Amino acid sequence: MAVIEDVRALGSQLERSYPVYVRGRLKFRVKQIVYVAFSLDEAVMEFAFPKQERGALVTGQPEKFRLPSDSDMRFNWVHAELAALDPTEARELVVDAWRRGSHRARHAEDEEHIQPPPSCEPTERATLDASRDPGARRVVDRQPRYEATPTIVLGPGLLAPHVA
Repeated sequence: MAVIEDVRALGSQLERSYPVYVRGRLKFRVKQIVYVAFSLDEAVMEFAFPKQERGALVTGQPEKFRLPSDSDMRFNWVHAELAALDPTEARELVVDAWRRGSHRARHAEDEEHIQPPPSCEPTERATLDASRDPGARRVVDRQPRYEATPTIVLGPGLLAPHVA
């Protein structure tokens, strides 16, 4: 029989993981992504789990696992009865959920730092030519999306636009 104390210390020791209390419920996060949460009475552990595999997990061991509520079915989430889990199994579920949450947080962090290079390809803006009512023909206005001007470094902190 697992209890919340079996996983509380582990959740705090995992890299980038930290505990938070939301409306009295203990949750563990990596950045803003919650990967494990406990019910108010600490009898149920909710953890991140792939949507594609959760049906097999629940049908294989219905005494331990159950699906989340209908409103939470859109999330990668499964509920487990702590009393039905042994402490080792509960810790393994927490570590697996942490790996999923940590991977998502790292991926989101990487995407924040990646910015597409400025494109100088023209953007087409279509407007209707109101002066010619029959058929109202489309006029295409081409303008560069970014103004890419090379710069020359003149010295420390001194930049000047390059003149070709």
